[in-house]
Amino acid sequence: MLRPLAPFLCLALAAQPTPYQKAPKAIQAVLDAPGTPSLIASPVGDRFLLAEFERHPPIRALAQPMARLAGLRLDTRTRGPHHPPQLKSLAIQALKGGPATSIALPAGVALGQPRWSPDGRRFVLTGAGARATELWVGEAATGKLHRVPGLSLNAVLGQPLDWLPDGSLIAKAVPANQGPVPQAPEVPVGPRIQETEGKAAPAPTYQDLLQNAFDETLFEFLGQSQLVRVDLATGTVKPIGRPGLYAEVQPSPDGKLLLVARLQRPFSYLVPVFQFPIREEVWDRAGKLVHTAADLPLAEGIPLEGVRTGPRHLHWRPTEPATLAWAEALDGGDPKQKAEFRDRVLTQAAPFKAAPTELIRLKARLAGLEWGERGDLAVVREHDRDRRWNRTWLIAPAKPAEARLAFDLSANDRYKAPGTFLTRLLSNGHTALREESGKLFLTGAGATPSGDRPFLDRFDPASMKSERLFRCGEDVYESPLALLPDGRFITRRESPTEAPNYLLHGSAQDAPTKALTTFTDPLPELRKIQKKLVKYTRPDGVALSFTLYLPPDYKAGERRPAVVWAYPLEFTDAGTAGQVSGSANRFTTISGMSHLFFLLSGYVVLDSATMPVVGDPKTVNDTYLEQVVASAKAAIDKADELGVIDPKRVGVGGHSYGAFMTANLLAHSTLFKAGIARSGAYNRTLTPFGFQSERRTLWEAPEMYLKVSPFMAANHFNAPILLIHGEADNNQGTFPIQSERLYAALKGNGQTARYVTLPLESHGYVARESVEHTLWEMLHWFDKHLKN
Repeated sequence: MLRPLAPFLCLALAAQPTPYQKAPKAIQAVLDAPGTPSLIASPVGDRFLLAEFERHPPIRALAQPMARLAGLRLDTRTRGPHHPPQLKSLAIQALKGGPATSIALPAGVALGQPRWSPDGRRFVLTGAGARATELWVGEAATGKLHRVPGLSLNAVLGQPLDWLPDGSLIAKAVPANQGPVPQAPEVPVGPRIQETEGKAAPAPTYQDLLQNAFDETLFEFLGQSQLVRVDLATGTVKPIGRPGLYAEVQPSPDGKLLLVARLQRPFSYLVPVFQFPIREEVWDRAGKLVHTAADLPLAEGIPLEGVRTGPRHLHWRPTEPATLAWAEALDGGDPKQKAEFRDRVLTQAAPFKAAPTELIRLKARLAGLEWGERGDLAVVREHDRDRRWNRTWLIAPAKPAEARLAFDLSANDRYKAPGTFLTRLLSNGHTALREESGKLFLTGAGATPSGDRPFLDRFDPASMKSERLFRCGEDVYESPLALLPDGRFITRRESPTEAPNYLLHGSAQDAPTKALTTFTDPLPELRKIQKKLVKYTRPDGVALSFTLYLPPDYKAGERRPAVVWAYPLEFTDAGTAGQVSGSANRFTTISGMSHLFFLLSGYVVLDSATMPVVGDPKTVNDTYLEQVVASAKAAIDKADELGVIDPKRVGVGGHSYGAFMTANLLAHSTLFKAGIARSGAYNRTLTPFGFQSERRTLWEAPEMYLKVSPFMAANHFNAPILLIHGEADNNQGTFPIQSERLYAALKGNGQTARYVTLPLESHGYVARESVEHTLWEMLHWFDKHLKN
C-alpha cells in the first residue's frame, strides 16, 4: 500500500531544508578580512570618525521578531527598523596628526551611523538594544560614549533625531505608559473588503502592506511617538505637545518653531506609509499649532511616475529664521498630462499671513532644491522624463524672475556631468550649499573613455565657469570626500596595488599632501588578480565595455571557463549608451555574495558587461531581447578574440534586473552553458503597471510584456539555470513567487534547473550563513556545468 506514495514522498523530501553549506576556506578568509572604515569629518574640520559596520551578521540576527506594516519592516521591541545597521568598530582621530583612538562600544546594543553636532563637540548615535532604541552621545574631546538614561526613541517612521540651534536635540520618543503591544485576535472578526468605483488607481507591486484591521491597530500603536527636547548638557528630557504619528520633525533655523508631519487615518491596504494622509503643521516650542502648511488626503491614485498633488518636499530655508519652501505640481501630478509647466517652487515666511511667493516654474519635474549658505542663492534641478534630460537653474531668491540656466544635458551623459554641489552643516543644524567668496563647489565621478577620474571643482555662479581644484590621476582612483572649513579637503585614494587610505590635501594646488591613515593590504594574495578595461562595439555600432578579471593563477595563453555578469540599462541614444562607467584602477576587494569570488576558483570574469537597451523611452523595451542578446554575443566574441576564454564554456549571471536578463539570455540564445539568476522577476504580467523604466502598462503593450517574460519561454531554455531568492524579498516586483513559478514552469517543461530559497533574507543577502551558502551554490553550479 505504501508503494504508490513513494514518488510523492521523494518529492517532499527533495523540498526539505538542508543545512547551510560553507564556502571554500579561501573565500572564508576573504569574508573575514577587515574592510576600510568610512571617514566622517567633523563640521568644524578638527577631527574625524572612522566607522566600520558589520557586513555579515549571523542568521540569528535576522531571525528576530519582525512586523511587516505599511511597507515597513519593524522590530516591535525596539520601535525601529528590523535589523538596523550595526557598528563593528569606531575610532576618532585628530586632523593635526597622531594615532586614531578606538572608542569602546557598548555590549548588546546595535549602534548606527554617528551624526556630528554642528559645533563638532559631540556626535550622537541611535542604538537598538534588547527592548528599546536608545540615544548614545559621544564626546569629541575624549571619545567617550554615554547613554541618555530614561529615553526610548521611536524610529518606526524614520530618523528620530534632529539638531536644534542651541545644541540640544528634538527627538521622537516612545510615549510613557502606552501599555503592552496589541495582540492579534485568535479568530478573524470578519472578511476583508475592498471596493473601487471606476477611478483609476494604478500602483507598483508594493510589499509588506497593511492587511487587516489588526495591522492598522498595530501600526498605529508602534508608530505613536512623543516629541521631546533633549538637553545633552544636563540629560533632561522635556515633552512637546501630545503623542501622535509623527513622520518627520524639522526645527526652524531660529529654533523657535517646528515643522511637524503627522500621519492621519484612513490608512491604506494598497500603498505604503508615505502615501497615507498627512498634515504638515507648524508648532511653537510649546507644541501649540501656529500654522497648517498642508493637509493632504490618502494618495492611492498617484499616476505612474507621477507625484502627489498639493505641497510636497516641505522644508525650512536654512538661512532664514523661519521661511518654508515647497513644490507643487501644475499638471495634476500626471506626467502624461500635457502642460506648459509641471512644477512650481514656493516660499512663505512666518507668521504665514502673506500669500506664498513663487520662486520658479519648471517645464519638467523638480528633482532637487538646495540653498546657498549666504542666503542669496538657490539651486533648482529639474528632470524631463520624456527626454531623460536634466537642467539646473541658479536663482537669487530676492529676484526670482532672473533665473539662469547653469547646466542642460542628458541624464545619461556621464562624460559631461558637472558633478554634485557640496553642502555643509550650519551652526543652526541645517544643511546648505558650501560657499566661499560667492563660489560653490562641485564633486563628481569624472567619467572618461578610459574610466572614472573623480574631481573637485570651484564653480563661479557669476561666470558659470568651473575651476578644477583636483582631479584623480590616471593610474589610481582617488575621490574627494570632505571639504573642510579652511579650504583643505580629504580624499580616499587607492590603486590596483595600493590599499585604500585617506589623504589630506592643502587648499593650494601645490600644497603637500598628508596621509591621515595607513591601512595595509589585508589580502595580498588578491593582488595577483589581473584586471583591465576592455572596449568593443556591438554590430549596430553601439560602443560596449567590460572589466576583464583574470584569476590569480592565470597563465598567458590559457583559455579558461568564464562568467559574464551584467545588469541592463536603458538609454535614449547610442552615444551615452557607449560611455564607460567605473574604473579599473580600484583596489580589488571582494565581499558579500560577489561574483568575483569565481576568480578564486579559476574562472575568468567579464564584470559589468554593458547591456544597453537603446531607443525611445516609450517603446525601448520592444527590442529588449534583440539588444541584450547582441550585447552578450559581442562580449563573448571580444573575450574570445583576446584569447582568454573558452567560448564554449561561458556562464551568465545577474541579480534583480540582471536575473531577468540572465533568464532571457538562456531562453533566447545558445551563447551560454549555464546561468545564475538571483532575486529576479520573470513573469511581467505580475508587474502589470510597469517595470524598471517601462512606462506602458500590460494592457497598453501586452505583446511586449509577454515577449520579454522568460516565464513564457520556459519550454525553450537552452541551458540550465540556478534560481536563488530571499524568502523575505520586499523589493518592488521581485516577489519570491516570481522564482517559485518560473521553477515550476521549467520543471513542468522538462528543463534543468535548481531553486534555492534563503530564509529571512530580503532582496540582497546579508547573513553570513546565507552569503556562504549562496557562494557555495554558485560555485558548484558553474563547476558542474562549465568545468565538467
